[in-house]
Amino acid sequence: MGSVRPRRALRLGVDVGGTNTDAVLLDLDAADQPHRGVLASHKTPTTSPNVTDGIEAAVGEVLQQAGDCVSDISCLIIGTTHFLNAVIERDTRRLSKVAVIRLSRSYTKDIPPFSDFPPALASLLHGYHGFIDGGLHIDGAQESPIREDQVLRECEAIEQKGIKAVVISGIFSPIDQHFHQEEQVRQIMQKRLPDVDIVCSAEVSNIGLLERENASILNASILKFARRTIRGFRAAMKRLGLDCTLFISQNDGTVIDSASAAKLPIKTFSSGPTNSMRGAAYLGLGQGASQGEERTSTIVIDVGGTTTDCGVLLPSGFPRAASAYVSVAGVTMNFPMPHLESIGLGGGSIVRQRDNDVSIGPDSVGYQLTSRSKVFGGDTLTTTDVAVAGGLDIGDSSLVSDVTPEMIQKVRARTKKMLERVIDQLKLTPAPLPVILVGGGSIVCPLELEGVSKVVVPNYHSVANAVGAAIARVCGSVDAIYNIADTPLSEALDDAKDQAVSNAVKSGANSTTVSIVEIDTLPIPYVSGQIRIVVKAVGDLSLDYVSDSKNLESEDDEDDMLTAQTTELAVKSKEDSTRSKFDFDAYRPLVKRNVDTGVQEWIVSETDIEWLSVGCYILGCAGGGSPKSEFLKLRDQIRAGCTVRIIDSASLREDAVIYWGGMMGSPAVSIERLNSSEAITAVADLMEYMGHKSFDAVMGLEIGGANGLEPLLIGSSRNFDRPVVDADWMGRAYPTYWQTTLAVHESGQLTPCAIASGDGKTLIMTKSPDDEIVDRALRASCAEMGSKVGMAARPTTTDRVRNFGVINTLSLAWRIGRTVARAQQESTIHTVAEQIIDEVGGPTTAKILFRGKITGVERRIFKGHSYGEVTIAQAQDDEEEQHHESAAVAEGGVVKIPFKNENIYAKHVAADGTETYLATVPDLISVIDARSGCALGVPEFRYGLMVTVLGITCSPRWSSTKRGLEYGGPEAFGYDIEYKPLGVFIEPKSVVLEYADTAAACLR
Repeated sequence: MGSVRPRRALRLGVDVGGTNTDAVLLDLDAADQPHRGVLASHKTPTTSPNVTDGIEAAVGEVLQQAGDCVSDISCLIIGTTHFLNAVIERDTRRLSKVAVIRLSRSYTKDIPPFSDFPPALASLLHGYHGFIDGGLHIDGAQESPIREDQVLRECEAIEQKGIKAVVISGIFSPIDQHFHQEEQVRQIMQKRLPDVDIVCSAEVSNIGLLERENASILNASILKFARRTIRGFRAAMKRLGLDCTLFISQNDGTVIDSASAAKLPIKTFSSGPTNSMRGAAYLGLGQGASQGEERTSTIVIDVGGTTTDCGVLLPSGFPRAASAYVSVAGVTMNFPMPHLESIGLGGGSIVRQRDNDVSIGPDSVGYQLTSRSKVFGGDTLTTTDVAVAGGLDIGDSSLVSDVTPEMIQKVRARTKKMLERVIDQLKLTPAPLPVILVGGGSIVCPLELEGVSKVVVPNYHSVANAVGAAIARVCGSVDAIYNIADTPLSEALDDAKDQAVSNAVKSGANSTTVSIVEIDTLPIPYVSGQIRIVVKAVGDLSLDYVSDSKNLESEDDEDDMLTAQTTELAVKSKEDSTRSKFDFDAYRPLVKRNVDTGVQEWIVSETDIEWLSVGCYILGCAGGGSPKSEFLKLRDQIRAGCTVRIIDSASLREDAVIYWGGMMGSPAVSIERLNSSEAITAVADLMEYMGHKSFDAVMGLEIGGANGLEPLLIGSSRNFDRPVVDADWMGRAYPTYWQTTLAVHESGQLTPCAIASGDGKTLIMTKSPDDEIVDRALRASCAEMGSKVGMAARPTTTDRVRNFGVINTLSLAWRIGRTVARAQQESTIHTVAEQIIDEVGGPTTAKILFRGKITGVERRIFKGHSYGEVTIAQAQDDEEEQHHESAAVAEGGVVKIPFKNENIYAKHVAADGTETYLATVPDLISVIDARSGCALGVPEFRYGLMVTVLGITCSPRWSSTKRGLEYGGPEAFGYDIEYKPLGVFIEPKSVVLEYADTAAACLR
């Protein structure tokens, strides 16, 4: 696997963008020269649909500029958005139908593949899905072995449908280091279906079944197109006389050889922004491969005609990753992509006078700059026009002679403020960082900015993306769960690092240059002796590495253009029909009288479920787990015609039997073992033990997080077909089973209870001496039952619900979710906290405690719970997109919020060190994402997020008695802090009672 080293190690870098294709020829041995080793560069329009024509033109021009050097070129590295565009544009000529085979005997069937896809894209890609035995538990043990007969049965179904792309998706497959279940299934399938592309999900992404599977589906859908595209790249190379290795740049700034890219094209989806950042830093700060990376973070600002994209290069020389989940074409994936912030500022941004101030954008003349802007004879004032009026030599400056010095100053100040704000959003500390300006629109940007050490506009900034591709390095990574019960953590870390280095060398890195650039250890809640280790190793591209990418198979490239265009129109039409604005004022939830019982029932719609999901997570106070799986499951049941009913507690019969419960266990299990039948099985098994043939209603354990929706699943007509009481036992989320208002007001009501694993294991606890031991005993059993169980508790009575329960919490969650949805649609997210306050009772009930940016997160696992603290620093006026009419309770300094699964208190630390408790449990403390209005759970806390801290007064079921504060106040978490009520509790208004007389004219 080697070749003779060429005389010079020249690299060709190419970036294929939506508008232009850039190419550079780079000599890294001359990186210390003023030209930074750039021997030639060229920009040409991107050609469509055949992008290879543009590549060939750009590379051909570069080779002509450089002269006779073809034999000195060691590799061609291409960065392209071509594969991503195929998905975003939903181009049926480039996408294939996909079959998905899930490996799990007992779980995930209620949330099938494609559940999280937009309907239009799902209809385009969903060819078939099936389930076979298999899957693992979080400790690496098999849930079930693979059965060949089941695999062959699925092969027949796939063959009959003529599908040529298959995804194999197994529960916990990324940690399958012993059984290799996905590979087993692939080998069986390949023998039976030799002409089918088969993608194993563990090769695509990491822990998180639905998101990993989504990424694998998108990857499989473009495999045929990817091979055709890369063959086109090779054909262009041949015509240019290039006989070197072809690499494709990846999302993280590293490269893979073209044969690997043809198998995993999704790894190249977001390479453009990464190449821009790395290329800019190389050109502007000397961060070249030959000199080693400077150990400092660098902010890169890429200014186009309409928008400015900003990102951060870490000291490792690679971009800061986005949050755990990213969305592409409406599909959520857990695939690493760079963290970018975009603002409406570009060279074509339209400038308007507004009273005594000016506005810039977000609208722009874009590519029409040379015809619509004033300096080119147009009638629209743009940022470029103002720059010319201020002395920039572009176009005809006489055409902007009417632009006053005052206007120039105001536009410069506004531009400066916009850039400083986005820079500060990207920074994690106040320390100044260098800024590199690239892109054609960078001419409108000031060269002096607050909070930065220097501003650099480098030579060749217009082809920074191509330079970034040319300097790309090679990565090897490991993301695995290790058992450290019997093995020291240090040995597990060493093993992970060795594997990462080995993977980098196998991918083409020079072994002498490989180093570890990232190590992360993540304890697994509720799972003893297990830890997730993530390691990334990076090295320089070996000049002796030669891939086998020249031997890609040929295929029939003919496309039925008429069919493709017709289908595409149908897809777009279907998608466009869903984009009309929702009429919040006209919408009425359907509440109607049950003809059998005479009770008014709220018949839950798909819209209601979406709002309930958002509201439940906010009421979870950062805990309770994401309700996404429960939402998807309920949504699909409603779409299938199932009925979900909610009733007011006042309508319960005096002798009603009311079952209640929820889920218990590790969130790390929930993201792989999607919501299944655990709680439903627990209810059924407890009914059998209690001798109950039926019951009257269902009630939730807690409204916060995923458990807020669980009773709706139990009561759905798909399962027990019973109404759900609009109440719960917490009014929020708490980390333990005994922290309920039922236990506060009457002990001994938690047993008998049942927990069920969903795969045949059920445990019933018949009695206990006190309530606290119930939770400890069940959690210990939970760990032995797969670390996730459904729980059903001793059935309760009507008088207990009315006297001890927190009433109308489903109504409260619905109202909060509706408020967030309205704010999102009407672009009033900057006041969403104020709107939520109005909805829950006004400023005497809820308060904005603080606004700021997360600047610190600490986490640890103890006895299964996620402990830690989040630190939030004061947001400055110029960090906010708009000013707020209402002030927060505290301003300046920082707020510290410790958590045990849920937030415990919010403590303000002023600049002079003065400490003030703004709120404590049992009052609700929720951290809301300032950009979406949605809740942030403990797993989503990360540096740099702009947030609003919202406090809501708790139910007097907690605060009216000493025992309530002992169970749910600071004392319950080990803090000697006096509880002071945040405000006055106002009981939420019942949706059932409000809309009971409304006709069933609902908007669905």
